[in-house]
Amino acid sequence: MELFSYLEKYDYEQVVFCQDEESGLKAIIAIHDTTLGPALGGCRMWTYASEEDAVLDALRLARGMTYKAAASGLNLGGGKTVVIGDPKTHKSESLFRALGRYIQSLNGRYITAEDVGTNVHDMDTIHMETNYVTGISKAYGSSGNPSPMTALGVFRGMQATAKTIFGTDDLAGKTVAIQGLGSVGYGLAEHLKNAGATLVVTDINEEALKRAQTQLNAKVVGPTEIFDEECDVFAPCALGAVINDDTIERLTCQMIAGSANNQLAESRHGDILHEKGILYAPDYVINAGGLMNVADELEGYNPERAQKKVDSIYQIMQEVYRVSSEQKIPSYQAADHMAEARIESLRKVRSTYIKHAK
Repeated sequence: MELFSYLEKYDYEQVVFCQDEESGLKAIIAIHDTTLGPALGGCRMWTYASEEDAVLDALRLARGMTYKAAASGLNLGGGKTVVIGDPKTHKSESLFRALGRYIQSLNGRYITAEDVGTNVHDMDTIHMETNYVTGISKAYGSSGNPSPMTALGVFRGMQATAKTIFGTDDLAGKTVAIQGLGSVGYGLAEHLKNAGATLVVTDINEEALKRAQTQLNAKVVGPTEIFDEECDVFAPCALGAVINDDTIERLTCQMIAGSANNQLAESRHGDILHEKGILYAPDYVINAGGLMNVADELEGYNPERAQKKVDSIYQIMQEVYRVSSEQKIPSYQAADHMAEARIESLRKVRSTYIKHAK
């Protein structure tokens, strides 16, 4: 890839390649934009098909974090870490401590957190080398696993979307098809069950499916069948790019609201949804609860204050739909415009973030 051309096209500030032979660390830290504040974004560990794929994933995810923080009203920029390796076999204390030293060397321009393939224990190990990490154990005064807050935020965003479509945010009696029952997807399913919704679920994890069937009275379907289920709401909570040329023609829902990142395979799919009258909850807005939660740690974690921030996703989603309606543009464009407008307004009064020495 033409790396510098890509960085220039999307206005990236910095990319750090991290290598430690002794621990086997191979990682990329991408910092997209720090206009609003230090870049905060999770640390993902994955077995990528190529090093170029890993770099592209880090860049794409970092840019998404910029938009997520801006749309959420947080004083944070966007960044991401990608560690190349199998999270089941390649983790070690030395690897994450080496990564922690690289993060420390950025002197606060980037703050990490857990993501796909990493957990609270990994963040605790990174914390041995740097304070620029969130989502560490509650024993350190942190919030621990942010998944419950992410699930709550998606539920609140789904309520706001329902209000726009159905005229009420009451989800009782609505059928919600959930693709993915990881920690966030299952948490969302629990909120929906308590709200009186009917659940249709799928996942590759048979144990999670059995739990949903037994505890939540959910209907279980195959991974490819979920797109054909009659439902009011489709909730992608697993892979990205699930809204594509094939699936759009199969969906019967009136709204899409889930926790997965990068749900639209291409931007034009957001246009197609708009034309079909299917209201799409922009993923980086509705799934921002986890970011809001760990961001609160930077002020000294307060659970009540963090939940209040997560609850604000309801109002933010309503504003997205208001802008979409007034400007007659798809909801994903409305969210982008809101995030970009906030960054540009503050770019005039704030320069690139550099932590000042005490």
